[in-house]
Amino acid sequence: MDLRRRELLGTSLIFLAGDITTSTASAQDANPSGATATYGAANTGLGITTRFARFLSRIRYEDLPSTASHEAKRAVLDWMGCALAGSTHPTAKLLLATFEDIGSVPVATVLGQGGRKFSLLDAPVANGQMGHVLDFDDTHLGGVILHTSTATLPALFALGEKRKSSGRDIIVALAAAFEAGIRVGQAAPRHHLAGWHLTGTLGTVAATAGSAHLVGLDEQQTVFAFGIGCTQAAGMQQNRGSDCKSLHAGKSAYHGVLAATLASHGFNSSPEILEGALGFTKIFSTAQQNEAIVAGLGQTWMITGNGYKPYACGVVLHPLIDAMIEVSRKAHTPAAEVERVTVQVHPDVIRITGVDQPGSGLMSKFSANHAAAVSYIDQAAGVAQFTNERAGDAMVQSLRKLIQVKPDPSLRLDQSIATVRIKSGTTLEARIEHATGTVENPMSDQALRDKFLGNAEPVIGAGRARIVADMILDLDALNDVGKLLRICV
Repeated sequence: MDLRRRELLGTSLIFLAGDITTSTASAQDANPSGATATYGAANTGLGITTRFARFLSRIRYEDLPSTASHEAKRAVLDWMGCALAGSTHPTAKLLLATFEDIGSVPVATVLGQGGRKFSLLDAPVANGQMGHVLDFDDTHLGGVILHTSTATLPALFALGEKRKSSGRDIIVALAAAFEAGIRVGQAAPRHHLAGWHLTGTLGTVAATAGSAHLVGLDEQQTVFAFGIGCTQAAGMQQNRGSDCKSLHAGKSAYHGVLAATLASHGFNSSPEILEGALGFTKIFSTAQQNEAIVAGLGQTWMITGNGYKPYACGVVLHPLIDAMIEVSRKAHTPAAEVERVTVQVHPDVIRITGVDQPGSGLMSKFSANHAAAVSYIDQAAGVAQFTNERAGDAMVQSLRKLIQVKPDPSLRLDQSIATVRIKSGTTLEARIEHATGTVENPMSDQALRDKFLGNAEPVIGAGRARIVADMILDLDALNDVGKLLRICV
């Protein structure tokens, strides 16, 4: 064999070996000191994933302040209502029919389906999609816009039903999930700007942490679970307004169940999946603040910063809706008499919800113009305001054309200013300092209960809805979550 052929063969073998090394000669040329280059996934020695896993695996119900355990009950109540309301949505029906075609072992309850059960992996997908399809579910705004509950509770209920977990078990696991999803999101501050849908990506992190705690994984197993979960994480913002967006929530729950179950059987993963050189925060964000993952553990509980939606659309639209409802009440004037509308919002509102002409109900949930129009006309923004029919309504479409949504960098994300000029010449204004449902302007327990009843009663009836609400608000006294799920069919 001539020299040139031997060199080419050597190069080919190097690439076949993994494309992560070079020949001795070339390595020495590039690195005269003779030091050996290390593969990008080599340990950093920071130990953040391990420290975090240690904390999460050791949380007990007694460790939670009353504010955290109470917020967990509120989150369960809110999500359960959203899932029951979403159980009749056409998107949910498509998913359920698909699972029927594929075949699914009946193990875990699917909400609102007359007692139907799917497998331990399929049921979380179904319940997660139903909980998110109306975009009515809770949203954390602590620097991370995340629908934590809808990504996590479907996993916890599937596992909890099988294991006969108590209400306290669910509360602690949900608190652990919020710690994971929000803290890892804070460590990847440019995650959302890259186009990832956080409920699919950070939702997987949250569901994994919650599932790991519920099944009793130790520190090392929790580390493995994080690695298994994070390597599955996905979800693209491009799919807003389609059936896929709510699928992200269901798949996060699926990933959490699979990750925790595999880890419980000894399946392993990287020990630095969160902070590693090729880990989660590095892959999903161009900036990293990894210490945020473990800063102040046990001092501040992320679940206490959760927010709830009075309106069935993207949460960044809520201050705009509040402003339009208020200005409509001031005007007492029909839409046909409106000359023009100006709404000032934080620039991210336009970036996230800049759909001028939504062609469907799902897409209208991400249209600032549509949200402003229906809020003025109906003085409401519930499920009925974001349907295919409402998106195609002539009066709504006519008013949408008169609305200008302007970015104002001086406004916070929960602020908005709406100005309406009537054809008679009158001008009215409404300014919202904190949108309804945020931590600074929270929904009361009674408001959340009313929202739940409104969502649940059409599906399971008024009597059972009231029983479920009472059980959830007394969740820490429940000895088997299966009892709760069996009423919600």
